[in-house]
Amino acid sequence: MPSSEFQAFLANFPECMMDANDSLDIVRSKMTMIHPTDHAEDTVVERVEIAGVPCAWVSVPETDPSRSVFFVHGGAFVSTGITQYMRYGESVGRFCRARVLIPEYSLAPEHHFPKQLDELLAVYDAADLDPARTAFMGDSCGGGMALALMCQLRNRGIELPACYAGLTPWFDSQQTGDAAQNPRGVDPFLNAEWVRQRFNNYIGDGDLANPLVSPINADLSALPPLYLGVGTVDTTCDDSTRLASRAAKAGVQVLLDINANMVHGMHGLQGVCPEGDRAMERVGQFVQSWIADKR
Repeated sequence: MPSSEFQAFLANFPECMMDANDSLDIVRSKMTMIHPTDHAEDTVVERVEIAGVPCAWVSVPETDPSRSVFFVHGGAFVSTGITQYMRYGESVGRFCRARVLIPEYSLAPEHHFPKQLDELLAVYDAADLDPARTAFMGDSCGGGMALALMCQLRNRGIELPACYAGLTPWFDSQQTGDAAQNPRGVDPFLNAEWVRQRFNNYIGDGDLANPLVSPINADLSALPPLYLGVGTVDTTCDDSTRLASRAAKAGVQVLLDINANMVHGMHGLQGVCPEGDRAMERVGQFVQSWIADKR
């Protein structure tokens, strides 16, 4: 049974607020509206430029400076950035006890794939992070981009991070999973056709089946341990359930965390409802279990 706090939150959204026919300006306005920009007074934000890309290091009192989370933000490829992800960054930092690096990659449709992945790769190369003390993480579209970046690193023979955490991640540009085809409830934050439109914004005239666009099609072998956290009402839920199955068959360790009655972006509800708190606790436990202690 969902908590009273979650039900009260959901009552603010009696139906899906995302319409596939919305103009880009409306999409961006809605996305900005649901991403808070505040953060705690004791959160330290250092804005920097790495490899020509605006970035921010987010640290909280619990941060172990030897641990890093390379965080690829969501926003449906077309919106939000560092300002809208301060609170998310501090939440990740607190539960993972790590400093969090958030690159502000170029947005679609003004810029198309692969520019965004090229920027993320350049930031990762220039940041000179210790792979054994680094986790890759991303929410929503950022979860898919972070996984695609790991596949690129593997393909180039570059040492991979210790682990990966996808928070309601997008892996399928065509949204062919059962949850997308047969919605299990009203998710106020997305629907399958809206997600398809955002992938179209991202890829332009490119190939939607490209494994670096749709990691559901990727070779997943030799990747580090994966955490995939989703809610059953999230229409992208089966992006993760299907990818978890493929990853396991490829010999990759996977923790699939399916949350009953939860919607897209549930990890962003940390501090709003106990379900969001517990979900972030599990993310933190996973990351801390795989980032080696410094000796």
